[in-house]
Amino acid sequence: MENLIVQKYGGTSVGSVERIKKVAKRIVERADEGKKMVVVVSAMGKQTDHLVEMAKSINPNPPSRELDVLMATGEQESIALLAMAIQALGHSVISLTGAQCGIKTSEVHKKARIEGIDTSRLQREIATHQVVIVAGFQGVDDREEVTTLGRGGSDTSAVALAAALKAESCEIYTDVDGVYDADPRIVPDAKKIDEISYQEVLEMASLGAGVLHTRSVELAEKYKLPLVVRSSFNDNPGTLIKEEVNRMEKVLIRGIALDEDIAKISILEVPDKPGIAFRLFSSLASQNIHVDMIVQNVNRTAVNDISFTVNVDELQKAVEVSQKFAFDVGAQKVEFDQGVAKLSIVGTGIVANADIASQFFEALYELGINILTISTSEIKISCLIDKERAKEAMVHIHKKFEM
Repeated sequence: MENLIVQKYGGTSVGSVERIKKVAKRIVERADEGKKMVVVVSAMGKQTDHLVEMAKSINPNPPSRELDVLMATGEQESIALLAMAIQALGHSVISLTGAQCGIKTSEVHKKARIEGIDTSRLQREIATHQVVIVAGFQGVDDREEVTTLGRGGSDTSAVALAAALKAESCEIYTDVDGVYDADPRIVPDAKKIDEISYQEVLEMASLGAGVLHTRSVELAEKYKLPLVVRSSFNDNPGTLIKEEVNRMEKVLIRGIALDEDIAKISILEVPDKPGIAFRLFSSLASQNIHVDMIVQNVNRTAVNDISFTVNVDELQKAVEVSQKFAFDVGAQKVEFDQGVAKLSIVGTGIVANADIASQFFEALYELGINILTISTSEIKISCLIDKERAKEAMVHIHKKFEM
C-alpha cells in the first residue's frame, strides 16, 4: 500500500504512561508528514511475565488455552492506552486486537504460527483513520480461539502485517539503538551494526541474541521486506536488515550470541537400532518441543548416548517425553542439566575459515572453560558451556576478535 508505514513498539517503549505519550507523539509526527500508519504494540514492560506469574500462583500448570486468553490482555491494554494518547493529540485513530485485524493462526496455543491475514477490515480502517493500532503477539485460529505467537511474537505480527499490506517499510522500535555485535548489557564495548543480512541476524536471533523474533526475520526474508531496528528513545538511524550486505569474500564475525535459557537432556545407553532417533525426535515434535544441538555418542556395546538441548520453558515436558521413550526402548536413564549456556559466533563464511574456529576454541581454553557440545553451520559456530562462565567467555571472545 502506497505511503503506508508499519511500526512496532516493544514493551519497554510503552512501559509507562509517560513513555506511551512519547510514542504517541512520535507516531503523530510521522502521520503529520502524510504517512498512513499501522502500529503494532507489545504489552507494557513486564506485564506478560506478571500475568504468567499470577496464573501459576493460582494453578502451577495452567491450561494453555486459558493462558493465551490471559496473556492476550496485556497487548489489549497497550493498544487502548496508546490510542487514547493519540486521540488526545487530535488525531483519528482506532485500536484492533489480533482477531479484529484478521490475523489467522494455527491451532497451537502459546506458540501459534500465522497462517494468513484477512486485510479487509484493516483496509477499511486505514481508509477511515490515519492511524491504526494493532495488538501484537496474538491472533485467532479456525475455532475462533485466541492464540499467542510466543515470546517476541509482536515482531512477527508487525512483519506479517507489513508484508500483507505491501507497506513502504517496517520499523521495529526497541530500547536499544539497533542490532549490536554482542549484548551491550554484558559486553560494554559492543558496537552497533549499521547493516546486516537476514541470514546473519536470523542466526543471531535463533542463538539467543535478543535482537528480533526469529520468525519475523524469516518472514522479512521471504517477502524481501527491509527491516529497520531503532530506539524509541532517540532519533538515531538504527540498523538496516536486508538481503545482501556487500563485503566481497572477507570473513567477518558479525556478532556473538548467548542463550542462557536452555537445558541439556541426555538419554543414556539407548539401543543402537535403525529408527531409534526418529522415534525419539518424532515424539518430541508431536508435543511441539523445539530441539537443538543434537549429539549421539557411539559406544562399542550396541548402545548410544543421545543428548540434545531444549528451551528451559519446555524442559519438564521434554523430560517426560524422554523418560517414556527411554522406558519403551530399554534405555538406562534420562539426565538433565539446567546449568548450561550456548555461546555462538556468527558471520557469513566463518566455518570455511579454520583460523576463526581455532581462535574461538582458543579463547575458551584461555579461560579454562570446558566445551560440552559443538555445532556448526555455514555462518555460525556454537558451543555448549557452563552457564556460570558464559558471560565471562562472551566478553573475552569479543576482545579476542577485536570486534
